[in-house]
Amino acid sequence: MGTPIPFREESEMGKKLFVGNLSFDTTDQDLRGFFTTVGKCVSATVLMDRATGRSRGFGFVEMETDDEALRAITQLNDQELQGRRISVSEARERGAAPPPRSPGFSRPFGSESSPSRGRSFGPDLPPSRPKFRKEGGSRRGLRGRKRSL
Repeated sequence: MGTPIPFREESEMGKKLFVGNLSFDTTDQDLRGFFTTVGKCVSATVLMDRATGRSRGFGFVEMETDDEALRAITQLNDQELQGRRISVSEARERGAAPPPRSPGFSRPFGSESSPSRGRSFGPDLPPSRPKFRKEGGSRRGLRGRKRSL
């Protein structure tokens, strides 16, 4: 085989945390101060919207060790910061698959699993009748179809 492809170690990813549901008034300094209560905070960044310059309501925090990151997740998740209950979890790489959903989760309208308008009420079968020239049809086409039935 060839040379192995370099990858990020688990310990590197464990240090970076995603912080969601932040108040729009939260600053980088507020976030850093909140996370220093559980360990050494290397960096804290609240993401800002380019167009408005306002906070996007989430940010990233990097802790010095994996143990501190785990402690931050367990102790600070669902805690209140500036009137909002924040969510703290391990950060994922961009484009990584989201965590698995519970079995009761329904797909949103327009999902890629069903080719016809996002809804599926059974197996995908070919259409029973040929499609009309105009997808929406006209009144005349509708009357013609009714007569032919």
